[in-house]
Amino acid sequence: MTAPELIDVAKDGLITYARVAGPLMLVIMIVGVIISFVQAITQIQEQTLTFVPKMALTGLGLYFLLSFIGDSISTYMTRIAFRISQGG
Repeated sequence: MTAPELIDVAKDGLITYARVAGPLMLVIMIVGVIISFVQAITQIQEQTLTFVPKMALTGLGLYFLLSFIGDSISTYMTRIAFRISQGG
């Protein structure tokens, strides 16, 4: 495998990683900002108030995004398998 091919595979992997992790991280970030805003308004600084909703909504987001994540990873693996079958 030549250097440009290796760079292409690495770039494809990073783009796939961003597609897979990006939506879920966006959900977590939005939930964190909303919870921080509510804590600032109410002046309640309890740590469990941030942990429990983030975990619940992360699980819910993962449930709804699982088919998209699986499809992205499957497509990436298909591209890698095709490169391997072509000899590089």
